[in-house]
Amino acid sequence: MEEGAPPSGAPRHRPARSRLFRPRTRVDWFLTVIRVAVLIVLAVGFTAFIAQEINPDNPFARWANPDATGLTGAQFRGLVISGIAQGSMYGLIALGYSMVYGVLGFINFAHGEVFMVGAMTGMITSNKLADAGLWESNFIGSLVFIVVVSIIVSSLTAVVMERVAYRPLRGAPRLIPLITSIGVSFFLQNASVVLLGPASKSYPNVPDWVKAKHTFLQIEGAKILVIVVAALSMAALWYYVDRTKTGKAMRAVAEDAEIAALMGIDVNRTIVKVFAVGGAMAGMAGILWGILFRSVIHTTGFLPGIKAFSAAVVGGIGHLGGAMAGGLSIGVAESVGPLLILEPLGVSGVSQLRDAVAFSMLIIVLLVRPAGLFGERLPAEDRA
Repeated sequence: MEEGAPPSGAPRHRPARSRLFRPRTRVDWFLTVIRVAVLIVLAVGFTAFIAQEINPDNPFARWANPDATGLTGAQFRGLVISGIAQGSMYGLIALGYSMVYGVLGFINFAHGEVFMVGAMTGMITSNKLADAGLWESNFIGSLVFIVVVSIIVSSLTAVVMERVAYRPLRGAPRLIPLITSIGVSFFLQNASVVLLGPASKSYPNVPDWVKAKHTFLQIEGAKILVIVVAALSMAALWYYVDRTKTGKAMRAVAEDAEIAALMGIDVNRTIVKVFAVGGAMAGMAGILWGILFRSVIHTTGFLPGIKAFSAAVVGGIGHLGGAMAGGLSIGVAESVGPLLILEPLGVSGVSQLRDAVAFSMLIIVLLVRPAGLFGERLPAEDRA
């Protein structure tokens, strides 16, 4: 017998390479069929849109949807810019989901209500400033003030939420804090109804230059404000997490909380800071939402919160850059997708299908790349 060969009768292990080529199951084939069907629908819809843009009377366009009107260049540009503005807000909310998941490994479904608290705080503060005559006379100063107030209130809400609802459950099974977060979400919604009433609340009128269109692209001032503030917030968060001592502590706790504690990092304090920073991003998004849409209600945080969670999954849960990229992807998809893909296929009522397109984007990404566009960043216990 050759030296190093296994003894006779001993089981022979298959090479590592052979284990990679497992037989395809029925589920694998089903998912493959779904992927191909989705790609066919997207290809046919986009081809029909191009055909209609070139010549609305060509046979293919008339067969797909003879009533489709197509899009002008200005309309398409407006839809993309609107999608980027709304996606920027989704991205800011998604940052909180990703940060909490990266550290604690669970989804805080009450984070959308933190966004609602920020929007409500901005509404109350801006109306008080308008009553005092400061909103119109000094809009920039008033905006900075309500941003600071909203960030403080949203951060405090997130910190109290962590201390009261989540910290006592830190060692519990994952399902328990998940259900608790849903309960906290309903509590905050109903608290808003009790304190402010069920009717929708409006922000005061913004100055004319915020409503007017600027630059050669003819972008509304409010959308420029949203995009610029979201970009600056993302840059500030990147610097905070990547360059500061506290940010390094957050990344260490996200990597392995037990090892981080042995290295002298206060894990509880770091987790509180994660919730505070995530709440600040949600509060910022709430202010931008109020400036852009000028109306908030106690359920304002529900649907944007769900879409922001979808954005975090699309980008790669736990990845901060992925959260913002996912938000932009969903925002642009729900703005452009109905008229770019669905209307050319003859689907009626496409303006009511924005939400369906947004969640279809999530399904498509999960079918093609289950870990998200940038891949997941999981805690140590989830990687084991």
